[in-house]
Amino acid sequence: MNIKQAKEHIKNSVKIYLKKDEFGEYRIPVVRQRPVFLLGAPGIGKTAIMEQIAQELGIALVSYSMTHHTRQSALGLPFITHKEYKGMEFDISEYTMSEIIASVYEVMEQSGIEEGILFLDEINCVSETLAPSMLQFLQYKVFGRHQVPQGWVIVTAGNPPEYNKSVREFDVVTMDRMKLVEVEADYPTWKEYALKNGIHNAVTTYLDMKKSDFYRVETTVGGRSYVTARGWEDLSAAMLLCEEEGLAVDETLIGQYIHNEKIVKEFTAYYELYNKYKKDYKVEEILAGACSAQVRERARIAKFDERLSLLGMLLDKLVSQMRENLETADYLSELMKPLRLVKGADAGTAQEVLALLEKQIDSRRRLMDALAKAGTLSAEDKRMHRAVVRFLEEGARRLRLGEAADPAGCFGLLKAAFDGEVAAMKAENAAIGARLHNVFAFSETCFQDGNELLVLMTELTVNAYSARFIALYGSEDYKRHNEALLLHERQDELLEEIKQLAL
Repeated sequence: MNIKQAKEHIKNSVKIYLKKDEFGEYRIPVVRQRPVFLLGAPGIGKTAIMEQIAQELGIALVSYSMTHHTRQSALGLPFITHKEYKGMEFDISEYTMSEIIASVYEVMEQSGIEEGILFLDEINCVSETLAPSMLQFLQYKVFGRHQVPQGWVIVTAGNPPEYNKSVREFDVVTMDRMKLVEVEADYPTWKEYALKNGIHNAVTTYLDMKKSDFYRVETTVGGRSYVTARGWEDLSAAMLLCEEEGLAVDETLIGQYIHNEKIVKEFTAYYELYNKYKKDYKVEEILAGACSAQVRERARIAKFDERLSLLGMLLDKLVSQMRENLETADYLSELMKPLRLVKGADAGTAQEVLALLEKQIDSRRRLMDALAKAGTLSAEDKRMHRAVVRFLEEGARRLRLGEAADPAGCFGLLKAAFDGEVAAMKAENAAIGARLHNVFAFSETCFQDGNELLVLMTELTVNAYSARFIALYGSEDYKRHNEALLLHERQDELLEEIKQLAL
């Protein structure tokens, strides 16, 4: 299965493991909660999906790589303790708490979240001294003398032996105590992730044309070469920062992340061409609906790969603005919660309203801190909470300066600022809608009924931000082309039905 399917499978497993009966007991006893074993090639996003699952389920996450653990760090250190039994005195060996188990308790204490996922990566690369203890751990969730707290689901991951010489293949007895989920690299699934997480457009447009370059591990005369999803993502982050700082993105930089000489050379050449397209086509002018006849004619006669790159650049700019606009909408929606509390404070003084605001600021900061410690604070949620805090802090500052003398005035002051941000967001909505129309108009003129329009529609549909933006605010161009595509599909179905009748 691909990584997206694996994510849903693991998410569903966690859900049923955490399901309780009417007495608050877990429906599936701990001994029957088989740990998930996610087996797949390196760099395909196994760790990333664990973070997403924890965030979506609102539970904590503790991650460990088992490659660096010894028997002592995983099971605890021995110490001598004195015991007495039926008049007999003797010394026995006890063990301190495992570093891994201690981390789980620490996260529970710091975050206040009692349920979570204990994710152990490279589980099939444990040291020789630790290997005999893994069977007990996988069945009974015990490291040394200490058990993983109830409410914590164990998910493990590892690489197949062909990718890692340190792999110790589990025997049948061990495998029979786990739920095996085998996952493979899949570009269409990764692209959804890439579009949502702002992967550099040059990377995605290149891989659209050369999907076989997305993931490759092979042994050549010169040694082992490898290209992974992690490599492309890390390269993207470096490229974006280099462009921001005016630094060169050259073959040397690309080769630090993509370990295949042929792909490095081809992507370097493509990136240079990509930047040339970006300069020649004046993307911002197309989005503004002010491109020249010369640019339109060049697009009309361009080859498909050049057109695809151009569409990618247009969508990259457009979707980036949609994303920021939607995040603003989410922030304003979240901001309404503390503003309603201020509105409800119809009795009291301005100082009491200020105290209420400060309490909300402190509460929001503590929530962010708890989620961060639990490993479940996504980058989007972090930006949203920070924006709420910033607004409330500015409101509190103005109240301290005496800009409002009573609760009604306090709410009016905050509401005016809120309404101003809503108006700015709506104006931005309209501007983005106009830019989207300009992209459709340009595509219709230059590409006519070519596959480029189908690519445009597909990208707008599968991208989480553009799909949500269009669903919220509409687009007549999108609706028109969508209906045309659906009609075309229906015509194909009718032709097939006629063919069957003829038979």
